[in-house]
Amino acid sequence: MKKIILSIDGMTCSACSNGLEKYLNKQEGIQNASVNLVMANATIEYNEKLLKLEDLDRFVKEAGFKSLGEFKEIKTEAKSKKEKIKFIIFTILAIVLMYISMGHMINLPTIPFLDPHMYTNNYIISLLVITILFIFYGFDILKNGYKNLIHKTPNMDTLVGIGVLASFGYSLYNIYLVFKGYNHNVMNLYLESAAIVIYFIKLGRYIDGISKDKTKEAIQKLVKITPNTAVIKVDGIEKEVTLDEIQKGDIVISKAGEKIAVDGEIISGKAHLDESFITGESKPASKEKGNKVIAGSLNYDGYIEYKAERIGRESTVSEIVRLVVEASNTKAPIAKIADKVAGIFVPAVILIAIVTFFAYLALGQGFSTAITTFVTVLVVACPCSLGLATPLAIVVSEGLCASNGILIKKSEILENATKVNTIVFDKTGTLTYGTLKIAEVVNYGDIEEKELLRLAGSIENKSTHPIAKAFKDYLEENKIEFLDVENFENIAGFGIIGKINGEEIILGNSKILDKYQIKNEHLEDEKRLAENGNSIVYVIKDKKIQGIIGVNDIVREEAKDVVKILNSKNIDTVMLTGDNESTAEKIAKEIGITKVISNVLPSEKAKLIKDLKNNNKFVMMCGDGINDSPALASSDIGVSVNSGTDIAMDSSEVILTNNNLKSIINLINISKRTIKNIKQNLFWAFFYNCLMIPIAIGVLKPFNISINPMIASLAMVLSSITVILNALRLKSIKNIK
Repeated sequence: MKKIILSIDGMTCSACSNGLEKYLNKQEGIQNASVNLVMANATIEYNEKLLKLEDLDRFVKEAGFKSLGEFKEIKTEAKSKKEKIKFIIFTILAIVLMYISMGHMINLPTIPFLDPHMYTNNYIISLLVITILFIFYGFDILKNGYKNLIHKTPNMDTLVGIGVLASFGYSLYNIYLVFKGYNHNVMNLYLESAAIVIYFIKLGRYIDGISKDKTKEAIQKLVKITPNTAVIKVDGIEKEVTLDEIQKGDIVISKAGEKIAVDGEIISGKAHLDESFITGESKPASKEKGNKVIAGSLNYDGYIEYKAERIGRESTVSEIVRLVVEASNTKAPIAKIADKVAGIFVPAVILIAIVTFFAYLALGQGFSTAITTFVTVLVVACPCSLGLATPLAIVVSEGLCASNGILIKKSEILENATKVNTIVFDKTGTLTYGTLKIAEVVNYGDIEEKELLRLAGSIENKSTHPIAKAFKDYLEENKIEFLDVENFENIAGFGIIGKINGEEIILGNSKILDKYQIKNEHLEDEKRLAENGNSIVYVIKDKKIQGIIGVNDIVREEAKDVVKILNSKNIDTVMLTGDNESTAEKIAKEIGITKVISNVLPSEKAKLIKDLKNNNKFVMMCGDGINDSPALASSDIGVSVNSGTDIAMDSSEVILTNNNLKSIINLINISKRTIKNIKQNLFWAFFYNCLMIPIAIGVLKPFNISINPMIASLAMVLSSITVILNALRLKSIKNIK
């Protein structure tokens, strides 16, 4: 078996991708095909002995699309304003159309020259012109519905297409009768039904399509982690080159503040590198001769020379890109309730309508009665309520989620979240805040704690060391003014020195005490802080230790409650982190998580997620870093906190914009209510059809109960109102804060 990814042109909606996927999977020689609408490609596993690339291209063409050959690069298109303007225009036209066609029915003022009784021709022409515009607007829906019908995979587009064309065709027939002199037929026009059905479907697609290109943009951002240029050393001379010009074995130079260009090994120098986007570790790693460096890492404070080893597609970043793309093209089957119903409902309605038509002719009822009954069956079975049942509930729920700090990028999430039985948490930046913060202060002197932190923060403000940011953030968050510092000095590997108001202040680790021959009587406190995962900063004034400050990554305050609630719901919780085992175990114990997997790389995270899924676990992954991207994409539901990097958020389907893990609980609760609501909507929509179709056929005519297309259209509207009101009940859902 061979696997290939083809770029596809011409897909505009999920109906397109679903139809193409079903068609490809029917072909002999194709073992599995998965079509990705967002990435505009199809991953196909096929028997290369039976099929060639030309055959795959032909299958795509037969399905109504175009193959652009093997997928090579990610392309994104900026959203033009044309789509938004077009939607606004058709929203206005929909309102105008409804006013003209139905305003007089509810005693609204009639536009004089469009009165259906006095200016019949004007009335008809205005409705016809606007409806034809909607037909062109929804031509893709009609086209997709036709293609899916031809391929024997009818879906909602097929249902919409039949309803629209039936209403439009019957209206044209009645327009013909009006022009022949039968003016009373002007009230048998159902042009607005055809137009408004198209409008509602377009509304749903417009909402879903706003963030369509996010995944592609995210992967492009990941590629841009590496710098565009780098400096290499050639015969002792520095030379600036592009990344493409770097060859294996080249000596590359990195100075403080620059990013590592390619994967390699340090041959000289020393520096602290921020590799959090790969390892998930918030503390920068100390690197020296013999250590490996990863492309995209940020050099904080040193000068290093390293030998290029992995370049281009071999780099760690490229590997992550490959994993994200591959994971994005692998999707779990999601039950599309409405499509399943439509798959049976559409052919059944067509068959019922055709049989009814010929039955009336056979009974001698005449062509007019037969065609009227035929259209009545189709109109009464119009998919408006069935089509609204799912998207409307989802739109209401997505709005509810957004107002509670939950941004959902794929509507399927509201269905899938009910299935979650395992939630995997990244540690750094997810269960913790992800940034170094002052965790504890042990004060030994006469200086107040606030003043002690002010002295330390003012000195640290002159430093470029990563720990310094914790002090700067503390002073800024607490609106504490920085003091003037003189004679600042950085003592590499020990600490920093500066003078404030003429007094020398020394900050550093325990080594600096030995350097200045200061006796340390506080080893127990140092040991305790270190065991709790803190980085230690001694504050020294007048050759005496004034205090010890522990700097650490702090656990989110709501994390413990969230884990407790999830456990009460019988949802397993797992911590998955690149951190060392002791730190991970300590955090997990504090929060209440019993299963911990530590010291894992990005590719291993994705594999572990897949292993859980293979063990019948429906997995939600919650992370924040670029290192989490493959795992987020591999999981059934990827959740990112808003403080995470852009790539992590764009690789996930859910973003917690309020950075509150309790939103995960709210998402699950909303999901359960939403699916229950959708099932209720589908029941009422289907029940309505089961009730009305027999009446439309004429089964109850002996009891003087019958309907015409006009009443059928009104009944359709009433069924839609029922679905709308039921969906709006979702707004009453209460969320935990």
